[in-house]
Amino acid sequence: MEDGRKNNGGHKNSGRKSKAEEFRLIENLDKQRDPTSLIEKMFEHIDAGSEKMLEKYLAYRFGMPKQVTDVTTNGKDVVHTIVISDDVAKKLSDNIEDEC
Repeated sequence: MEDGRKNNGGHKNSGRKSKAEEFRLIENLDKQRDPTSLIEKMFEHIDAGSEKMLEKYLAYRFGMPKQVTDVTTNGKDVVHTIVISDDVAKKLSDNIEDEC
């Protein structure tokens, strides 16, 4: 089922980076700035009343709250209705009775 593309369209740099690359990035960032001083600065902002910094801290520390999406249409709930014929309903009913 080959379509002629090299690696069938895949790229050598696609996908998630390896853990080793992730650790190298963290090490390089830590060399640039001391994580302890950054955390102290973050708490200074929180103590000064920065709501955004507090939200960031809570999101990373305790996780984001569950996101809920209300699916409605013109203010009315979405209702899916399935219409089946009488003979299909009878077959379904018979099958359910046979299994019980």
